[in-house]
Amino acid sequence: MSNVSTDLDTKIRKLANNRCGYCLVPQKLLSYKLEIEHIHPKAKGGKDEIDNLWLACRQCNLNKGIKIDGLDLITFEQAKIFNPNQRKWSEHFVWDESKTKIIGKTSVGRVTVSILQLNNELQKTARKFWKMTAVFPPKD
Repeated sequence: MSNVSTDLDTKIRKLANNRCGYCLVPQKLLSYKLEIEHIHPKAKGGKDEIDNLWLACRQCNLNKGIKIDGLDLITFEQAKIFNPNQRKWSEHFVWDESKTKIIGKTSVGRVTVSILQLNNELQKTARKFWKMTAVFPPKD
């Protein structure tokens, strides 16, 4: 978790639409506060600057850790993990028909789905319940 100023924290939450930049779960569906996440980890030289910070749920943030890239098992090439601060989610991901599974459309998407374990059974089960709300999955 980051120790950013209250002002920067507020700006990031607003920019991120108060939801995880990876799995898109909105804050209002969680019993804990979304975390400010370093896209390029501090352990690898990342800074506490607005262009390197975004919101992540605990699951996504823990799975990402200090990783920045991974192997795409379709192209067998290295790809960077999705950067929600610079890229559009819908260009790299799509929901399956049930809206409980996230499918990577690009190398970036597939690597992110794999490394962040976006479709583990706990996540998919939670999404089944979240779908009963009017706020999940997001429409944009």
